[in-house]
Amino acid sequence: MAYEWWIGARYAGLGRWRGRGNDRFVSFVAFSSMTGIALGVAALIIVLSVMNGFQIQVRDRMLSVLPHIELTVPGMGHEYVLRHWQDLAEQAKDRPEVRAAAPFVASQAMLARGRGLSGVQVRGIDPSLEPGVSDLAGQMIEGALDSLAPGRYHLILGTQLARALGVGLGDTVLLLAPEGSVSPAGFAPRMRQFTVSGIFASGHYEYDSSLVFIDVQDAAKVFRGSGTSGVRLRIGDMQQAPRVAQALLDALPAGVLASDWTQNNRTWFAAVQTEKRMMFLILALIVAVAAFNLLSSLVMAVKDKRADIAILRTLGATPGQVARIFLIQGALIGVMGTALGVAGGTLVAFHVDVIVPWIERLLGIHFLPQQIYFISELPSNPQLADILVIGGTSLALSLLATIYPGWRAARLQPARILRHD
Repeated sequence: MAYEWWIGARYAGLGRWRGRGNDRFVSFVAFSSMTGIALGVAALIIVLSVMNGFQIQVRDRMLSVLPHIELTVPGMGHEYVLRHWQDLAEQAKDRPEVRAAAPFVASQAMLARGRGLSGVQVRGIDPSLEPGVSDLAGQMIEGALDSLAPGRYHLILGTQLARALGVGLGDTVLLLAPEGSVSPAGFAPRMRQFTVSGIFASGHYEYDSSLVFIDVQDAAKVFRGSGTSGVRLRIGDMQQAPRVAQALLDALPAGVLASDWTQNNRTWFAAVQTEKRMMFLILALIVAVAAFNLLSSLVMAVKDKRADIAILRTLGATPGQVARIFLIQGALIGVMGTALGVAGGTLVAFHVDVIVPWIERLLGIHFLPQQIYFISELPSNPQLADILVIGGTSLALSLLATIYPGWRAARLQPARILRHD
């Protein structure tokens, strides 16, 4: 091993902690810098993994109610679309990715019960085909999905909405459609009384508090001139939905629109991505502070080892060899700190489901009350791409921190140092 590596490793604290007090102090400062880098990297990995876990859980709960792809025909009435929806479904099923199809009618309305009034999103569905395109049947906590039938005017609503209106199975509610009639007495909205035949819980507050399901034929009658209608599709791999939607758009007749779940929820996903980027930048400051600490420790090491540098120069060491000693010292600290941070952060991220409950039992608290968040465990999903970016950023900052101390050590004049020391 070249002597630059041996000296640099010793200054980095990899040698034995004995000898002069200054040597132990330099090793302690190097260890502190290494610990700071490791903690920063671990914090970044853990936080981003938890954010990924939350994103996946929310996405999956959204898609348990929402379709992967929707086919609509703007300008066509509900009766026409529902009469010919099988044609669209058969053309869509020509794609091997499409697993199931079901008709739907969608609109907005008001739901009234006594003095309670709430704006809702109404989805008209076929209860016999709906289990193929959503998980609604498995989310029923009261009643059953097959309670919906044409002409019975039954509805299924979310737990939060049922609680807000104070209704249960068998209660009646008044549904007010956006369209109505104009008479000398003024505008009269179209109203229809529905009976609550089921309550579902998706685990997503927005849907549990604003989503209502009725039979597709009843929805077509209530929303004759408003809302949209079409075909809901479920595919094998939800990540392929944008590509499949584009392929369907090219293959289906003109006038048919295909939209996937990423388009229909673009605002939410954009907000999550922005939040994740900002969190990365904020937490990356921890690594940056650790890198500045590394720079400071290397400058202190250069100042403390002035006499050693002068002796090396008099023995024939070149300025480049002197600079490499401190470059190696900083690089070893950065590499070891990053490695420890990646290992520790990944280990914690993969065992959050064990660590968090242990902390909750130890402190007697609950970080995620189930009645508020609908989840009792902190989700975590470490992704290789995030870990590589975090590790690369840490290494880059650590290597940049070694440049100035190495340059400064190379410029020291041995004659001047020995004369003053």
